[in-house]
Amino acid sequence: MRAVVQTVGRACVTVDGEVVGEVTDGLLVLLGVTHTDTPETARTMARKVHELRILDDERSAADTGAGILVVSQFTLYGDARRGRRPSWTAAAPAEMAEPLVTAVVEALRERGAPVATGRFRTHMLVESVNVGPRTLLLDL
Repeated sequence: MRAVVQTVGRACVTVDGEVVGEVTDGLLVLLGVTHTDTPETARTMARKVHELRILDDERSAADTGAGILVVSQFTLYGDARRGRRPSWTAAAPAEMAEPLVTAVVEALRERGAPVATGRFRTHMLVESVNVGPRTLLLDL
């Protein structure tokens, strides 16, 4: 599992002109799933994201109660080392990825995090205002 975590002043996901998820003063998490990921990987990712000390004064979303916007992003497993057309073979198929993205979201909510999401298998417009900017890659 791979995540790009950004501190944001605001971020939102729009599908067909409707805002389906948004957060202010929190984290935007672009989340990719690969073939070897499991529900345990999802729980570990949720813990790392929630406890990641990336916010002001080295605080975490767990410390501050900051909201988290989770957006599925299979392209995090794109491989363009052999030319200009990326290969997506390392990305898990949607049938495997969707339940694991949901597992991360549910694990974050179980930890008390306010979580918003994008919408799986749709064309999403993701907007964000990065704070800092602070961006970190988590790779499990």
